[in-house]
Amino acid sequence: MTNCLLCKDELKPEEGQIIWRGDDCRVILVNDPDLPGFCRVIWNRHVAEMTDLSHGERDHLMALVFAVEEALRHVMHPDKVNIATLGNMVPHIHWHVIPRFRDDAFFPGSAWSQKTQETPKSVIDSRKQKAEQLPAAIRAVIANLA
Repeated sequence: MTNCLLCKDELKPEEGQIIWRGDDCRVILVNDPDLPGFCRVIWNRHVAEMTDLSHGERDHLMALVFAVEEALRHVMHPDKVNIATLGNMVPHIHWHVIPRFRDDAFFPGSAWSQKTQETPKSVIDSRKQKAEQLPAAIRAVIANLA
């Protein structure tokens, strides 16, 4: 696929930052002003569906998704973690790992729902500070997978 947003290897600062990269996948800390700590696990090669991967590749990818969830729970202490893969807009395998809080802008809906409330700026700022610890925490959990 040409012009795939997820095939590009670099991110603009407003999009987020690559916090871990392996031969097959990379982990992105998304710059989402309403949901600090939002991460994506992206398969590096352009592939549309999970069943296009071998069983070993699927296991590897899911181990990374769960590693991100584990680190996210440890650092952010969310009320819930949402894990989703859609690909309707960008048909390239990627998983969203999203810390959710009862007071986040979209709760109880999905991260793509209409906002239901405003989270106080002080709460968002506190979560952004916690999210700064995610890159190291995620890399540590991934390092223990081997």
